[in-house]
Amino acid sequence: MTTHAFDEQREQRVVGIIAELKDKPGALLPILHGIQDSEGYIPESSVAMIAAELNLSRAEVHGVISFYHHFRTTPPGRHVMQVCVAEACQARGSRELESYAQEKLGVGFHQTTSDREITLEKVYCLGNCACGPSVRVDDDIVGRVSNERFDELVEALTTQTVELK
Repeated sequence: MTTHAFDEQREQRVVGIIAELKDKPGALLPILHGIQDSEGYIPESSVAMIAAELNLSRAEVHGVISFYHHFRTTPPGRHVMQVCVAEACQARGSRELESYAQEKLGVGFHQTTSDREITLEKVYCLGNCACGPSVRVDDDIVGRVSNERFDELVEALTTQTVELK
C-alpha cells in the first residue's frame, strides 16, 4: 500500500468520526478521542477538518489538543508505556521509576525510542494506587513496578518472550 493510499484511508476514517460525533453536545473532545483511538494520534491534517465542521478556529482545536496530555500529535511507537505520577504512586517510589524509565529508554516523556518500539508517557492515576508504582503497558496495568520489573516489561515488549502480568 502506498503512503498516499494510507493517507486517503486515514482521511476517510477521520471524516467518518467527525460526521458521526459532530452533533453531540461538547463534540470536540469525543471527536479528538475517536480520532486518537482510531489513528493512535491526532494528525495535523484533521485539525482543519474538525475546526470547519464545529465552526471553531484551528487555534481553538489545537489549544484543546495541546492542553490535554492524553492527546498525541505524532504517531506513537509500537507500544505505549505510561508511568503513573499521581501522589499515591509517588509515595510508593514512582519518582525514581520515572527517572529510571527515561534513562533506560533514552527518551523523555511523550517521546518515542529511536527504533519506534516504545513511546513513554506519564499519566495522572491508573486507579491502582495500593499497588504502586504502577505502569500501563498498552492496555495492561502492572503494579509494584521496580526498576528490575521495568526492565522485564521492556524486554517483553521488544522480544515478546516475557509475560507482562
